[in-house]
Amino acid sequence: MSKHVDLNADMGESFGPWVMGNDTALLDVVTSANVACGFHAGDPDVMAQTMKTAIARGVGIGAHPGFADLQGFGRRRFNLPHDSLATLVQYQIGAAQAMARAHGSEVRHIKLHGAMANMASEDLDMAMVCYRAVQAVAPDAIIMVLAGTAQQEAVRQLGCKAACEIFADRAYNDDCTLVDRSLPGAVIHDADEASRRIVEMVQAEAIITASGKKISTPIDTICLHGDTAEAVTIATRLKTALQDAGIALEKFEGRIL
Repeated sequence: MSKHVDLNADMGESFGPWVMGNDTALLDVVTSANVACGFHAGDPDVMAQTMKTAIARGVGIGAHPGFADLQGFGRRRFNLPHDSLATLVQYQIGAAQAMARAHGSEVRHIKLHGAMANMASEDLDMAMVCYRAVQAVAPDAIIMVLAGTAQQEAVRQLGCKAACEIFADRAYNDDCTLVDRSLPGAVIHDADEASRRIVEMVQAEAIITASGKKISTPIDTICLHGDTAEAVTIATRLKTALQDAGIALEKFEGRIL
């Protein structure tokens, strides 16, 4: 059976006149877009333009909620009461749903951002709170989860449709969580290295950690961080490498784990 995989990128992260990443170029390559909802990055105009461009290019739209942390780009950890965390996620999804519908489309997936995602990958209770909040307002949406983590276990327990994600430009710990950005080698900047390791992971259906350990996992989608300087180069090189390996790029349909 031929292999196929989705390629996603975090985007819509510019704010007013401050430009973050090259969304227009990325949208020529990726099949799914995770659009910032104004809390960790982005603003209403940026969200609208990003979604309009994605829709025009047939790219799947996802909401990308994070902590209310513009200064820290959503990468600082906050310990919120569960009710507040659920409301925070729902508020951002509501904004994304409204914007997508205003432009004739729908939010098809949800992906947590930054510290919120990292914390939910380590804490099953937190992941359950976030994903129950998603189910309450977007029951048909596919939940994108960090493969092999507590996020994946949460969607398994909830029985909701999910897409398992790996990262092209991040190194992995042996528990499938991401190496902290403050550590050397945590972010991969070399396009050839990123492409080689991702093709190997997709073919092996496993995450390959920084120590060389292979951890079997479903792989439905590959993420690029749109804010990195090399994002477009990595995306383009990775697309070519996947296709050369006989792996097609297609929007994920989600699965029950």
